[in-house]
Amino acid sequence: MASRGAQIALWPSASSALKQLSRRSVSSSTSSLVASVLRTQSYSSSASCRPSLSAISRTPLSQIQSVSRQTRPASSVSHNLLASLEKTANNNPQSATAQNAFYSALLRAGHHDILVERYDSGRYATSPSVDNLYSRAIEKVGQSESGSGAHSDESAQAAGQAVASTVRGGNVSVSRRGSGGKKEPLYVVVDESLGATIFKWVKFLMVFGVACYLSLVVLTLFIDATGVIKKVGGAQDNQAKPEMQKTRFSDVHGCDEAKEELQELVEFLKAPDKFSTLGGKLPKGVLLTGPPGTGKTLLARAVAGEAGVPFFYMSGSEFDEVYVGVGAKRVRDLFTQARGKSPAIIFIDELDAIGSKRHERDAAYAKQTLNQLLTELDGFDQDTGVIIIGATNFPQSLDKALTRPGRFDRNVVVGLPDVRGRISILNHHLKNIRIDGEVDASVLARGTPGFSGAELENIVNQAAVRASKNKAKRVTMDDLTWAKDKVLMGAERRSAVIQQKDKVMTAYHEGGHALVAMLTKETTPLYKATIMPRGHALGLTQMLPELDKVSETRAEMMAQIDVCMGGKVAEELIYGPDQVTTGASSDIQSATRIAYMMVTQAGMSEKLGNVDLNSDYSHLSSETKQLIESEVRRLVEEGRVRATKLLNANREGLERLANALVEYETLSKEEMEAAVRGEKLSPKKPTADPDVPVKNVPEFPLPPTFGVPPSIGGGSGPGGVPSPRPAPGGNEDGPSPYPTGP
Repeated sequence: MASRGAQIALWPSASSALKQLSRRSVSSSTSSLVASVLRTQSYSSSASCRPSLSAISRTPLSQIQSVSRQTRPASSVSHNLLASLEKTANNNPQSATAQNAFYSALLRAGHHDILVERYDSGRYATSPSVDNLYSRAIEKVGQSESGSGAHSDESAQAAGQAVASTVRGGNVSVSRRGSGGKKEPLYVVVDESLGATIFKWVKFLMVFGVACYLSLVVLTLFIDATGVIKKVGGAQDNQAKPEMQKTRFSDVHGCDEAKEELQELVEFLKAPDKFSTLGGKLPKGVLLTGPPGTGKTLLARAVAGEAGVPFFYMSGSEFDEVYVGVGAKRVRDLFTQARGKSPAIIFIDELDAIGSKRHERDAAYAKQTLNQLLTELDGFDQDTGVIIIGATNFPQSLDKALTRPGRFDRNVVVGLPDVRGRISILNHHLKNIRIDGEVDASVLARGTPGFSGAELENIVNQAAVRASKNKAKRVTMDDLTWAKDKVLMGAERRSAVIQQKDKVMTAYHEGGHALVAMLTKETTPLYKATIMPRGHALGLTQMLPELDKVSETRAEMMAQIDVCMGGKVAEELIYGPDQVTTGASSDIQSATRIAYMMVTQAGMSEKLGNVDLNSDYSHLSSETKQLIESEVRRLVEEGRVRATKLLNANREGLERLANALVEYETLSKEEMEAAVRGEKLSPKKPTADPDVPVKNVPEFPLPPTFGVPPSIGGGSGPGGVPSPRPAPGGNEDGPSPYPTGP
């Protein structure tokens, strides 16, 4: 029975080894290998001494008497009793009492291994007493194998060699102190080598990368097949859809020349054979250029409406999105749909968004969209009945390959309307509202030079809204004038807190501008002056030409410099040089721009001559730059001297005009001329926007240390003045018609 005990005692050794392996993060396969090796060694050592336990457990106890006699000494329990108890226990497997009696007999007879084998099978009932007998049998088995240390060492060494072969060169250390029993377990420590650890992580990363790549491929195919990305974040399908337009050429005003050129496209779409008889071909693409709001999109819709063909509209910004290749795909789809609906018109608004000049550092997707557009323009003939119309505000930024003959080879300029065009546009929009009989579109048109059709429509709309707020039955000329002033000079800030001392100083400043403008013949006609804060300015003087002007003379530009310097000169005359405020900063900037243009671009300097010095200013010599600066300074200083002479000679008129501005806040040209002559002005109606409450701002008392401003009615000389106005540069002259310098 010593060999049988050695077999049973090796199992605690395997259990201890497995626990130690789990602490060292050894895989389950390695632990299984250790257990299997130990099990094999133990069984092989006991095979020569006795039959296997499984064979004994399958044979009734009455039939193994011979084996028991050969392997054990005689016991106090008879074999007949054991056979009877075994039979009773087998017939009653769920009876803990029967199992307890049989186990007690086995323990007395010394058959500890049979007790352990039967209990471990799990087929028979247990109880606390049965568990106690099982524990005693385990102890007996451990004591009987105390002499099997040699077998344990051999088993441990075999297990160590097997584990070492599976951990790729790892280090395996086996404790030789333990006998492998319950009280002295056998410890096995396995350390993986560095190469094995690296191999394990490389294998994991490779598998993870392949899995991610395959997942991304499947997700991309799913998105492309279902189009689910279009629904993410509220994105919509930007595919162009054909529309039938109701707009006609009669709805377009102020651009007669452009309408005449586009009329050819209408005739071609209606009767293509008329142009192909003699071999002539119309252009594939027409490019509409001009400032914003001049009616380029309206013209394209009118062409489609007159011809009665489908109209495909897309903006340049709608082609490209986050994903590469979307822009090129949309270009292909757009032209494919247009060919299917031919004759048709494709209109691409803001063409510069996709047709700008290409550079080496541009992104690949931007080049793909433009290249696809160029390919599509070359891919169809004029006979297909599809015409492409593009619109842009920056024709100089377009790629030359896009505007060459055969693509967008016709350029139609849609400029700002002249006075006749503005009258036509205003009459068209005034037909849609109820107006008073005194409304004169020609007067409003002459007062809006440089306005686009969109701005004129905005004026009419704001006038109608104001009349509705005032609960008026019709839109009057006052409403239209108010709307024009709001667009020209900005909205009135009647709630702004302006102290009386600042209002008086602003009145002198704006009065200086206005008086110099009235006394200078070559200047632009005066329109209005106000000390009411508008937009970002504390006050401004507005001048408007009577007719559209395309050029200016040297005398007119010098007169503009005089007017710019009039505000600062007026402050110097009334308050003294030391009390001039920062409100004149914008006037100085405007005067400097005009003088710089005269010297560097217009050739109006005798010392510098007729040379363009603006386009390559950085490469000029230091002497030339100094000469330019001296000439600019001379022109501005001459304007200041002329303005000083005019205001000194008309000091009383300046006082009267400033007095009227303080009282009425806003004066027209006729009212300012009457005020300078000393005539009494009629009371004016409030001009505030009805939806903006007018606040009664209390006056702030001046400290006793400040002097009182001079009397408006004819004070003599400057008096004490307060600190400068809080908005530097805010005292502006409104939108400047002057050329813009660097």
